[in-house]
Amino acid sequence: MKIEETALAGVLLLTMPRHVDPRGHFSESWSQPRLAAAGIDIAFVQDNESLSRRAGTVRGLHYQAPPAAQAKLVRVAAGVIWDVAVDIRRGSPSFGRWVGAELSAENGRQMLIPEGFLHGFVTRAPDTLVLYKCSRPYAPECDRAVRFDDPDLGIDWGIAPGRAILSDKDAAAPTLRDAGTPFDWAG
Repeated sequence: MKIEETALAGVLLLTMPRHVDPRGHFSESWSQPRLAAAGIDIAFVQDNESLSRRAGTVRGLHYQAPPAAQAKLVRVAAGVIWDVAVDIRRGSPSFGRWVGAELSAENGRQMLIPEGFLHGFVTRAPDTLVLYKCSRPYAPECDRAVRFDDPDLGIDWGIAPGRAILSDKDAAAPTLRDAGTPFDWAG
């Protein structure tokens, strides 16, 4: 397993080995013992699936507030996304900073996003299927969103904001400044 650190401590890119033969490939998408041996000891309790029919679909920026805060492990089963994590832990040296990475079915990369971070992605291909593990179950009363095009965050999504395909919830999301954050940095 290849583990790449990002500019945000705790946000990691993981690539599991692939075994390729004339039929295609085989890989483990998740292995609790392998991750634990690498110092990543997160108990995932829920798997989610998101299908976006059109390229340019933006999902996010989302998080769950405590006590239902979630870590996520995101991968792509079909298509391509630009995956983004934003540190929203008050007092963190990287508060308000973001990292992004291309995840695809082809490259097999996964992004690990800890609690205390916003998460979102934009699809770069039609019929993109995103799968992700969560460390806590979905809790509607703790579900929160921040504008994907928040000018204070300055995320480069690779598309013009007016061309983004959004849900009503994401289109109405507040900026981080207006929403605030329930997370504190424990550094």
